[in-house]
Amino acid sequence: MLIALPLLAMTYRRFPLTPMLYWLIFIHAAILILGGAYTYARVPLGYWMQDIFALSRNPYDKIGHFAQGFVPCLVARELLLRGRYLSSRAMTGFLCACVALAISACYELVEWWTALALGQGAVDFLGTQGDPWDTQSDMFMALLGALAALLGLSRWQDRQIDVLAARSASRSA
Repeated sequence: MLIALPLLAMTYRRFPLTPMLYWLIFIHAAILILGGAYTYARVPLGYWMQDIFALSRNPYDKIGHFAQGFVPCLVARELLLRGRYLSSRAMTGFLCACVALAISACYELVEWWTALALGQGAVDFLGTQGDPWDTQSDMFMALLGALAALLGLSRWQDRQIDVLAARSASRSA
């Protein structure tokens, strides 16, 4: 958030994003802030979900990883489409999912390096809650988030991109 907020403020006039994307970035930041405030394994919302769905662990970190795929995928999509870097919508979707997975993999590497550096103190930071497959399921959740974003919001994002393009064209005319 310390990097994203100033970056969004600095680029707002020159390269405004779609309103949907600003809202999604805000929601993603809220998910991260809440997870950081409690540690992901102890977020109350996760305990409620654990009780409702009779889960063996607090699933809040999975919400974070889903968002980690969902939001960056749409950021990448908007940048690729507006920059007209690709002509194929299918290739754009594929590369956006790849970007989301790359971000997820980098985050998992940071978690691993932190665990090595902190030793025993890493348990709360990692939030694996005893799951030996936590890293893989985190990346899978990011993939699901990216796919959900592409399938669920692409048309809405396209319409908002068209509105931005029309505004930009009317300003230049």
